[in-house]
Amino acid sequence: MKLSTLDRYNEIVIQLHDNPDADAVGSGYALYRYFQDKGKRVRLIYGGRMEITKSNILLMIKEMEIPVEYVKSLENPELLLTVDCQYGEGNVTYFEAENIAIIDHHNTEKSSDEMAEIRSNIVSCATIVFDMLRNEGYDVNKDINIATALYYGLFMDSNELSEMRHPLEMDMLEYLNIDKTLVNRLTHANFTLQELETAGIAMIRYSYDENKRLSIIKSNPCDPNILGLVGDLILQVDSIDVCIIFNECSGGYKLSVRSCVPDVAASEMAEYLTRDIGNGGGHLNKAGGFISKAKFVQKYDDMSMEAYLFSKVEEYYDTYDVIYSKNGIDNPQDFETYKKKPNIYGFVKTTDIFSDGTECNVRTLEGDMSVRASEEIYLMIGYFGEIYPIEKKNFDKKYEILDEKFEKKFDYQPSVRAVKDNRTYELLPYAKQCKSSGGARICARLIDKPTKVFSKWNYETYMYGDKGDYLCYTYGDECDVYIVKGDVFKYTYEKVN
Repeated sequence: MKLSTLDRYNEIVIQLHDNPDADAVGSGYALYRYFQDKGKRVRLIYGGRMEITKSNILLMIKEMEIPVEYVKSLENPELLLTVDCQYGEGNVTYFEAENIAIIDHHNTEKSSDEMAEIRSNIVSCATIVFDMLRNEGYDVNKDINIATALYYGLFMDSNELSEMRHPLEMDMLEYLNIDKTLVNRLTHANFTLQELETAGIAMIRYSYDENKRLSIIKSNPCDPNILGLVGDLILQVDSIDVCIIFNECSGGYKLSVRSCVPDVAASEMAEYLTRDIGNGGGHLNKAGGFISKAKFVQKYDDMSMEAYLFSKVEEYYDTYDVIYSKNGIDNPQDFETYKKKPNIYGFVKTTDIFSDGTECNVRTLEGDMSVRASEEIYLMIGYFGEIYPIEKKNFDKKYEILDEKFEKKFDYQPSVRAVKDNRTYELLPYAKQCKSSGGARICARLIDKPTKVFSKWNYETYMYGDKGDYLCYTYGDECDVYIVKGDVFKYTYEKVN
């Protein structure tokens, strides 16, 4: 969806999710200013059971003069635009409207269309809004409050920038001109004295699983954001890697999940804990969820919430396998040999862009990949846009250079950024064609259980394979383990008879 698609509407109400966070407020405010500058009649609202009480959000609203309204009713606007949430979801108060539009980054079954922009691979809604405004030629740096609001949305939803994974997020940080003093004030305004007391009581009532290095904590009723802040503090304990904080609220239970280990994604665990009885999701290291009390009682009768969480966590850990490529493959006899089909692929010699030894970040849909330019390191570009590094000695065995330019359109044109001077180069202008020479052999087997693989190129985040995908390793190198998606595998490989 383009923002210009909405130009035909004159009355626009921007709705944030209930109890809005910094990402929702920042994203909504930037859109409010955009439509206001277009001469539209525009409002910025949220609903729910309670008004905003979180101290940093109140400070953000005050200092940036954000005209957000708490409403309990709405008179059928011409256009209702939900931001950082999706119309009809459980965390969004229902209001009728003549037309509905959506801008969001949460993973649901809905997809983008003419009236919806949903990008679940982006860590914050503020980044999506930044990109949409930029595509319309709207300069968010025209007012430092707009730029700072977007920045703070990304800052908070990415766990203080530690969970950024998309090139657009890096582009946004490099571009924004922000009020650093205000951001510093906001960062240090997360607790009131009463909330500090609530957090303290919660932390001394913890339960602990030594084998899983996991803690489950029940809190007294409080602002949902406090649950997350308690979780952030708990993860600083040297013997805790994962924590779940919950409290009872109107109609059910609020959950906050935190993880500091790569094989447990907080978003994945939150979704698993709330499946069929609520909703949950979020990001790699932090996530949240809600469990309906009525659905919980119907399914689990008088079971306590703490007992339920411990049993579901035990079940969750049994749902997937973890493979560290540095440890190799346990059962190579279960794998069959495949070779690459003679399709056309792209490749780039890193020294065609940089001088030898230059440290650079390759920007792909999977995030930044660190590479040191060398005559011995190439970058491969697959048919579906998948990017991965390859050593020259392996490239020479597997591919034949066609010496023609590789030209193809992808959702995000990959780029390379030199770390030293922060200069960015597009990758495709340097790409040439190659095709398999028949030596590109791998060993592979179909995955029958969800699998997380930590490849030799990246030990910090895992490649996720589901049933129907393939677990692979390079022929002759059992420590070069990786996942290939089912559709990519069937297009790319054929069995060696």
